[in-house]
Amino acid sequence: MHDPGAAGEYARVVRPLLDADPVRHTVLLTVLDGLVRDRLPAAHLLTVHDGGSLVGASLRTPGRCVQVSAMPAAVMPRAERVLADADPGIDGVAGPIPEAEAFAAARVARTACGARVRLRTRLFALGELRPPVGVRGAARRAVAPDVAMLGRWRHAFELEERHPGADLPAATAVVERAVAGGSGELVWEDDGVPVSYASARPVVAGMSRIGPVYTPPEHRRHGYAAAVTAAAARWALDAGARTVLLFTDLANPTTNALYPRIGFGPVHDSVELSFR
Repeated sequence: MHDPGAAGEYARVVRPLLDADPVRHTVLLTVLDGLVRDRLPAAHLLTVHDGGSLVGASLRTPGRCVQVSAMPAAVMPRAERVLADADPGIDGVAGPIPEAEAFAAARVARTACGARVRLRTRLFALGELRPPVGVRGAARRAVAPDVAMLGRWRHAFELEERHPGADLPAATAVVERAVAGGSGELVWEDDGVPVSYASARPVVAGMSRIGPVYTPPEHRRHGYAAAVTAAAARWALDAGARTVLLFTDLANPTTNALYPRIGFGPVHDSVELSFR
């Protein structure tokens, strides 16, 4: 596992590659920004060079899949072999469909393991923001007393998204760092009761990504998720984002219909695959 200071040097090397397409590399950029900002360790930080030029990069944080949006398909077999030795904890891959499937194919070809779909997602980008009207309540920034509640909500979101490594203390620690660091952690309140939550990542390479968005089951079907998402998008735009993004679970028809109504349009599909 890399020491917390390694991410800063890694970012210096790979940011020009990632910044060239911040939409496609949104996850790599935001994860790397969090590692540098909070001085957190990574399970691995990989760069791929051809004739002295950087051509690819991947990273993984503990308990998560390897992210391969910036890994060319042509180098996947070699990169997969290197990572199998350097980072034996890899049990899945995530990224846009071509890159994720290429990495999985290399793993299956080398080991004869199985690969199954854990999650299919669609990336959306904001066009013209159209906040919903008629939703009761208002948004406010999260504060320190909200951390325990939002940690539970974030953990519940991860369980619903089928993340087997979901951990309540880890989810709470993420919220605590975000609230203390001034990120776009928005709570929607109705008559003084917190009913929904959205998190907007700090702006990186002109891009901010919203997620998670979570409404407890007892407060759903009142428009709160759309309202708090629009509030998070407004926070990101006010913070300087030129592009605001979010992912949806393709198995969830509600969210895939909801976000276009407030101004988001589809960009590309991604997949998370697990190895057996």
